[in-house]
Amino acid sequence: MNNERSDLEVRAARHAALADPVRLRIVDLLSLGDRSPRELQDALGAASNLIAHHLGVLEREGMIVRTRSEGDKRRSYVRLVPEATAGLGPSAAAAARRVLFVCTGNSARSQLAAALWERRSSIPAVSAGTKPAAAIAAGAVSAADRHGLQLPDATPRHIDSVREDADFIVTVCDAAHESLAGADALHWSVPAPGAAGTDAAYDATFDELVERIDALAGRLTPA
Repeated sequence: MNNERSDLEVRAARHAALADPVRLRIVDLLSLGDRSPRELQDALGAASNLIAHHLGVLEREGMIVRTRSEGDKRRSYVRLVPEATAGLGPSAAAAARRVLFVCTGNSARSQLAAALWERRSSIPAVSAGTKPAAAIAAGAVSAADRHGLQLPDATPRHIDSVREDADFIVTVCDAAHESLAGADALHWSVPAPGAAGTDAAYDATFDELVERIDALAGRLTPA
């Protein structure tokens, strides 16, 4: 029988260990410094047997270690393992050689997304549309200028002229996602700023793309 646990199983077990409010509070306290079991008992107002149980769970999952006091040898201290909470967030999404952002017109959302991505990640990015517009929207250019982002001076392109087999495709509008019928790797349902056409609408789109790109860039690794 293979006793090796996968990274996912380890993460799941640690999440389960932290699902109890007392254990989560213990980890909070230990993140600031070491505590003896009695000090934890006093801080939490819990019985000694309950503290012992919770420490046993955390120790079993490799999240804490105990050391004997160099002063009073009858006393021990509990220390949080430095990497105890590392990796508890989402794991890496995928590896990519290039990211292709797609919207319908390739005139606003996908253009902004590709430019923002280039500023955030070393993985190259391009953009395209399923029904390219004649030009990049003036509202997108203005929003980029307001936020210190440089958009390319280029004509929107059709996805068929841009897409490569290894591209990690991110659709940033619902119509593009639906027309590609599952060919995209990720879909972001970002409202079309051109519908309102206001500075506020384009700024809202910009802010949403920044948030989504920041979240993905840390999880997408170079192929």
